[in-house]
Amino acid sequence: MEFISTNGKAEPVSFLTAMRQGLAPDGGLYMPEEVPLLEQSFWKSIQSKSFSEIALNMSRPFLSGELSDSELESVVSDAFEFPVHIKHLPENQYVLELFHGPTLAFKDFGARFMARLFSEKARKEQKKVTILVATSGDTGSAVAHGFYRVPGVDVCLLYPKGKVSRLQEMQMTTLGENITAMEVNGVFDDCQKLVKQAFMDKELNRKLQLSSANSINIARLLPQSFYYAYAYAELTRQGKGSPVFSVPSGNFGNLTGGLLAMKMGMPVKHFIAATNVNDVVPDYLRGNHFRPRASKQTISNAMDVGDPSNFVRIKHLFHHDDQQIRSRVSGYSYSDGETRTTIKDTFQNSNYLMCPHTAIGYRAAREYQKEKADSSPFVTLATAHPVKFRDVIEPEIGRKIGIPERLKKWISEEKKSIVMDSDFQTFKTILLEKN
Repeated sequence: MEFISTNGKAEPVSFLTAMRQGLAPDGGLYMPEEVPLLEQSFWKSIQSKSFSEIALNMSRPFLSGELSDSELESVVSDAFEFPVHIKHLPENQYVLELFHGPTLAFKDFGARFMARLFSEKARKEQKKVTILVATSGDTGSAVAHGFYRVPGVDVCLLYPKGKVSRLQEMQMTTLGENITAMEVNGVFDDCQKLVKQAFMDKELNRKLQLSSANSINIARLLPQSFYYAYAYAELTRQGKGSPVFSVPSGNFGNLTGGLLAMKMGMPVKHFIAATNVNDVVPDYLRGNHFRPRASKQTISNAMDVGDPSNFVRIKHLFHHDDQQIRSRVSGYSYSDGETRTTIKDTFQNSNYLMCPHTAIGYRAAREYQKEKADSSPFVTLATAHPVKFRDVIEPEIGRKIGIPERLKKWISEEKKSIVMDSDFQTFKTILLEKN
């Protein structure tokens, strides 16, 4: 299978080449030239398949000819060795818990899948790769732990100084070795801009083999389609119909993964893009032009994105047909106050704890359900364990949240990071001196 740039000015490449490059030479994001439509027999029998079996079937068309079945099976089984839970809440609402991986965030799926693919590629080619990652929260910790000590790979994480939770920061900055954390004086969009500039810099690309583990990377995007199919399988086992998915959205890779699964043949009723006050996409979905703007800081920090990179992928999937996109996706946005209220009310009424991002998705699902009087099952993607946002949640529920044992050790470890301004020349110098 060949992969093309959303800008349409780069030569088609294979999956592993697209993964290594991260960004296409023309500045676009890689997408499959044609989305493979899986056989109906797969979707009709999906309730009998495990998560790994679903992942293997969905990834095989993308990597056919590059990895053998046994190599791909090894990647999948090693990457997804943690459980996925779906919880039933009142009024036909479900929560798909994607936070049971090593760093308790949904980004473990993409980071671990990608890390194992890079490991396979490094083993075959014996070439060192430098991974650049801009993060507003959980991407950094997931990538750090996914790639930690992976042979032939160095990782540089850029995050906005003072704008991630303490636990997220400690997960990123305490590993060392092949993981370098950089605190940028600025916001997430500044970090993302530095990464994009690095990929376009000729000298850096001549001296280093650069790649990205952000959601702009096709290898991060693909595994984000797997858990939508798994949720559909779980609902099918319960005799439910096609679901409405409500997706907490920041850089929009997660929603794109769901839309990709739909294009591969997964039955689905509708999608909801749920954001905080950074409502560029919901504003577009309401019929306005897409207008990127400066991001605003909120308690749902992983969604503080004013110019979401993956929006171009959504446009690409629908052949730039705005009407088609709006018929498939509805947008909602909420303030910090509304988010806090949802966390509190859901805990009091359903005895269920949600992180701020999940709460936004759940509130949007409830609102859409009432507006449309829709009897479909609603699935909200729970993107992070509530413990990662104790400072926000505990005041709302009036009690402490216990810290899982696997996270306690990171709090007491020594922090290792480089503080820098959002200046590209400074960033470039650090990269060159490291290699």
